[in-house]
Amino acid sequence: MGQRLTDGPLRGIVPPLVTPLTPDEQLDRDALERLVENVIAGGVHGLFVLGTTGEGPSLSYSVRGAMVEASCEIAAGRVPVLVGVTDTSLAEAIDMSLVATEAGADAVVFAPPCYFPIDQDDLASAVRRLAAESPLPVMLYNMPALTKTIIEPETVRQLTDEPTVIGLKDSSGDLAYFRQMREVMRQRSDWSLMAGPEHLLAETVAIGGDGGVCGGANVFPRLFVRLFEACVSGDAAASQALCSRVDRLGDLYRLGSNPALSVIQGIKAALAERGVCAATLCSPFSPLCNGEIDMVRAILRDVEAAEDLTKVVSPTAAPV
Repeated sequence: MGQRLTDGPLRGIVPPLVTPLTPDEQLDRDALERLVENVIAGGVHGLFVLGTTGEGPSLSYSVRGAMVEASCEIAAGRVPVLVGVTDTSLAEAIDMSLVATEAGADAVVFAPPCYFPIDQDDLASAVRRLAAESPLPVMLYNMPALTKTIIEPETVRQLTDEPTVIGLKDSSGDLAYFRQMREVMRQRSDWSLMAGPEHLLAETVAIGGDGGVCGGANVFPRLFVRLFEACVSGDAAASQALCSRVDRLGDLYRLGSNPALSVIQGIKAALAERGVCAATLCSPFSPLCNGEIDMVRAILRDVEAAEDLTKVVSPTAAPV
């Protein structure tokens, strides 16, 4: 059994799982099982479903529910499962928290609602209502590039008085903000502070971060687990070598033409090459074009150069 969130702050590598889709955009449960088994075999410390990498906001509610239920069933308590509930509707976010509870998830993750601008007072009120009505603890998610709203440090400080709010995932890429969050969170020893941008994992752990929600861990979980362990142990040489592979993997995310989607496109293309799931994205968005697949293959070859990072996909995995 993995760490439970009641045991203390979540620490380590928590992949934001992609959502494997069939050609008709239903959940591909067999592919999801391959994905979950691969990342757990790679030593990850939790799973985050329906986040940005999981295309959560684009999916139908039926597929979201199926993804939550199947992920929890496959994980079977081996690691904590966190569920993204962000929505333009607070009522829908609360309803998804009930779905997550019924499925056996461990926490929900909530970013500011988008479309209508929201001020900090209303944002704090939304979090407090979710915290009151969700049976599961709530992790905040700062993703200003997509939500167009920063969860300001003072708002986070105010929310430290909510006992069921348990931390923050910061995907801003702003190290100054991350440092501020580390200071704010000293008020709550049970809070986790996780970083989103994987190229900043080593720097954020050095600041006092608790780990990373790294999209690349869908493809190479062992790489990110080893990097986290090297950072925590202070092994600078290993950390530097592993960071170079993370940087090379990051070339995947510069292949697409839409910066908001290129991470998802790159990761799904890599997973397709490794026999895990199809490269299909939720409509209306497209996968990488065929002309970019040779570059995906070159990146994978470079990152796989280390023997212990070779694929852990079951030899019975179906071709995709």
